[in-house]
Amino acid sequence: MDPQTGRLRLGSFETPLPKSRAGRIAIGAGLVGGGCLGFLPVLGFWMIPLGLIVLSQDLASVRRRRRRLSLWWARRRAGQRPRRRG
Repeated sequence: MDPQTGRLRLGSFETPLPKSRAGRIAIGAGLVGGGCLGFLPVLGFWMIPLGLIVLSQDLASVRRRRRRLSLWWARRRAGQRPRRRG
């Protein structure tokens, strides 16, 4: 989430989000709710992490968990890098 532009950026994909807090929470909750129905056609389980990312902009508890996950992932990736000899 880019705080200056208010756009959600995932890799090369970028999309605007509402400026209102209620709008972002509604979109995030809708994505998580739709992701729970991921076994149905059109909906998918990919919606759950995307909804949590949107919710992490406004909800501190979700933001803390997202931050812990990103730190864990960075530490895990750093531990798996091949070490140079010499």
